[in-house]
Amino acid sequence: MTSFRSWKLLKRNYFDGVKFRLKMKQLPFMGFLFTTMLFIVYRTTTYQYKHTEMEEILHPFDSLKDSALASGLLGGLPHGIIQASADLELKPLWSTSSSRSKADPSTCRVLLAIPVGIKQKDNVNHIVQKFLPENFTVILFHYDGKVDGWWDLDWSNEVIHIAAKNQTKWWFAKRFLHPAVVSVYDYIFLWDEDLGVEHFNPGRYLKIVRYEGLEISQPALDPNSTEIHHRITIRARTKKFHRRVYERRGSTKCSDVSEGPPCTGFVEGMAPVFSRSAWYCAWHLIQNDLVHGWGMDMKLGYCAQGDRTKKVGVVDSEYIVHKGIQTLGGHGPPGRKASNTEELAKVNYTWCNRLSFFINSILELHH
Repeated sequence: MTSFRSWKLLKRNYFDGVKFRLKMKQLPFMGFLFTTMLFIVYRTTTYQYKHTEMEEILHPFDSLKDSALASGLLGGLPHGIIQASADLELKPLWSTSSSRSKADPSTCRVLLAIPVGIKQKDNVNHIVQKFLPENFTVILFHYDGKVDGWWDLDWSNEVIHIAAKNQTKWWFAKRFLHPAVVSVYDYIFLWDEDLGVEHFNPGRYLKIVRYEGLEISQPALDPNSTEIHHRITIRARTKKFHRRVYERRGSTKCSDVSEGPPCTGFVEGMAPVFSRSAWYCAWHLIQNDLVHGWGMDMKLGYCAQGDRTKKVGVVDSEYIVHKGIQTLGGHGPPGRKASNTEELAKVNYTWCNRLSFFINSILELHH
């Protein structure tokens, strides 16, 4: 009986020892498993954080939905189906996605918006043909309402047409380029229709702007342009881009200590280019009843997202010609011809600009 009990005790001790050894062997495995799970949780959390951070950078206006929900404006919608932003991509009826959605998502998304009239059709055609191959989205604002005259162009079905008679670029931009709609675009080109683009390449221009960190920019103007109003916009032949100009004319004295327009931090209204963040600011800067936009270029520096002497610039290597064609009313009522005095004044103004350019070029070289 005693030997039987000893045998049971020995057997139990043996199995207890086996179990203990098995548990001891499992400890490293359990530790490895726990460490692996902890690493997976950490990586997942980090990825979600980075993804959220990137979404806020790429789509900063999506955060508006949270404030809207908080205020009850969207309280009736399930949270998972809210879409806070849009774009200007065309969606064919027979397809679930736009033709541009197949493009590499890492590439820059850019919008070109131009107010156009049928009389400038040929020039606009040249501009659009420069931009479409670079995967730009293009929107035309028809201020004369004559949309039908554009359908014969090969690219007409690829762009967006909006018509409102006798309205200006800023009127269209305020109403149809709301930040929530254009937030998917990295840059917005808001150009006039009377620009020559023979010496301009959109792709090379964007590379310069992104590399130099320009939030607001414009291509430089060829010195032979018909209308040049500010020295800073004239192309410098020996530079890739410039942020300031040196000038001494009348009350204008531009030097290294100048901190504002028209000496530095300035682009003109005929061909501005905005980053996403800069446009968000500029859209709010545009008054609802703004017509011609004269003087607004002096205020765009407020939207430079930092020091305007560094964040605003003029690109010289990719330049345009400003033809100065009067449209949308010109100098007077339709059909009215300019007087000899007006024509003479225009010629004198052009030659004064060119003479000023020549003198200031000498001063700049001397400086």
